[in-house]
Amino acid sequence: MTKSFADKLGQGGFGIVYKGSLPNGHLVAVKILTNSKENEEEFINEVASISRTSHVNIVRLLGFCLDGSKRALIYDFMPNGSLERFIFNDRSQIESALGWNKLFEIVVGVARGLEYLHRGCNTRIVHFDIKPHNILLDQDFCPKISDFGLAKLCTSKESIISLIGARGTIGYIAPEVFSRNFGVVSSKSDVYSYGMMVLEMVGGRKNLDVTTTSSSATYFPHYLYKNINQYCVEACGDNGEATEIVRKMILVALWCIQTMPDDRPSMSRVVNMLEGDISDLQLPPKP
Repeated sequence: MTKSFADKLGQGGFGIVYKGSLPNGHLVAVKILTNSKENEEEFINEVASISRTSHVNIVRLLGFCLDGSKRALIYDFMPNGSLERFIFNDRSQIESALGWNKLFEIVVGVARGLEYLHRGCNTRIVHFDIKPHNILLDQDFCPKISDFGLAKLCTSKESIISLIGARGTIGYIAPEVFSRNFGVVSSKSDVYSYGMMVLEMVGGRKNLDVTTTSSSATYFPHYLYKNINQYCVEACGDNGEATEIVRKMILVALWCIQTMPDDRPSMSRVVNMLEGDISDLQLPPKP
């Protein structure tokens, strides 16, 4: 299937991903998990979560293999790789590769995928690791949410999730996941991660610039909050349509990253905000 693991697509904390093909020629991505207790839980989480889903914006699990300590997950191959490849580059490169309209379509697609996970499938799922690296792009740049290793299934009607320790990736983890002083952990934690990711898509940069001294000036969300009009002009010039798209993305993302979970919109509300008129969007309190 993988031609002796010759074509390596990427590597992460949980294992290595290889390109392969099924006997009928269908291209696949094969995720080989490294052998550890944590990865055993990750494997079970991923299979249990994603096998319950069916949505255009969720990556499709084609199968899995469990042979002793060896574990593998088989997905559709995504020819354009992850969103991360396209957004952390020079702004002009991003625009030439995708353009603001395509970036906006990706933002909406991920929102619809999360709305489905939170409300649409039989068992509600909170992903807990939404970030550019985990958004895969097919041949048409349609986004697919991937990597459900940290996901939690909500089998009851309870909206509050019990967690032992924080989970996720630094820079995208909601405050309440670190400390319950900020509120309870719920699907609103995904909303926060989504908002942080959208701001990185807008800026083509990490939200926190670790190469400079730590201050509010280097924290991109705070910069955008203070300079939203200026940034829209700088990013789009005289392109009125693009300016409206960028402003809408920023406003929605700033709502999503509000410190307290109750102040954030649900993903259903986020979809409505993105698809609605920009005149209906107000600047939220400073996050």
